[in-house]
Amino acid sequence: MQGLVIENISNLYKIEIENKQIYQATARGKFKKDEITPVVGDKVDIEILDKENKKAIIEEILPRKVYVKRPKLANITQIIFVVSSKDPKPDLLMLDKQLVFAEFLGIKAIIVLNKTDLDEDKQFKKIKENYEKIGYLVIKTEAKNKIGTEELKQEMKNNINAFSGNSGVGKSTLVNAIFQSEITQEGEISRRNKRGKNTTTSIKLYEIDNNTYIADTPGFSTFDISEIESKDLAKYFKEFEQYIPECEFVGCTHIKEQNCGIKKAVKDGKIEQQRYDRFCKIYLELKQKEERKKW
Repeated sequence: MQGLVIENISNLYKIEIENKQIYQATARGKFKKDEITPVVGDKVDIEILDKENKKAIIEEILPRKVYVKRPKLANITQIIFVVSSKDPKPDLLMLDKQLVFAEFLGIKAIIVLNKTDLDEDKQFKKIKENYEKIGYLVIKTEAKNKIGTEELKQEMKNNINAFSGNSGVGKSTLVNAIFQSEITQEGEISRRNKRGKNTTTSIKLYEIDNNTYIADTPGFSTFDISEIESKDLAKYFKEFEQYIPECEFVGCTHIKEQNCGIKKAVKDGKIEQQRYDRFCKIYLELKQKEERKKW
């Protein structure tokens, strides 16, 4: 029988099967031997040991379409990046890092500009315009006033959704504004757990609509992009890709080289200068991490 891993606490797994029943399961010892363990989001084959008490054992992990190392998640289909229009000010460098990560995984990314009611200068309009031009879906929200939440809810349907964003951008408020009646039955989602003897940081999938899930990842506000190699970074900037073949040198880093297709596109106004500047910062960060690993 097949099921979906919706929670993992230590070596115990909660498995949801097709009729929405939840079984508690352990994993076969062979997984440890093969140095692979089930993670939240995995689709698995299980053997039912005790139907009455809902006990099972995981026999196989089905092939993963997506795997995230930190936090450990499998098969997410969409990442929603929440950016505050004000208080705190928009962190576009972090946004670009997270968009790069979505491109690396090969999944859809949605940008949510939250707290737009606080942005008296309407800076969010320029941000929205720039990222829509690249090809991203950008949704303007006011979580407290439930503006834009219905549009976001529709985009989340039939997906395993993971939220990302810096502290203070309003992720929890946004999620509760959309799904409060469903979420409060089991507890607050995306809460910041305090670390201590009797606290948990377990990752969990909440089903908030038919075949629609939110991944609750306590302790992780953003995704770690360190597994991306600096030499590959440019291809994860969507608008850069078409200009890479115009570079004179194979293996062009697009930083210092002459006759670089991407730098020419920046000069010609085809790529936004600030977005290119953030690419350079991310490239140097990744390069420095790679150099440190050699020591």
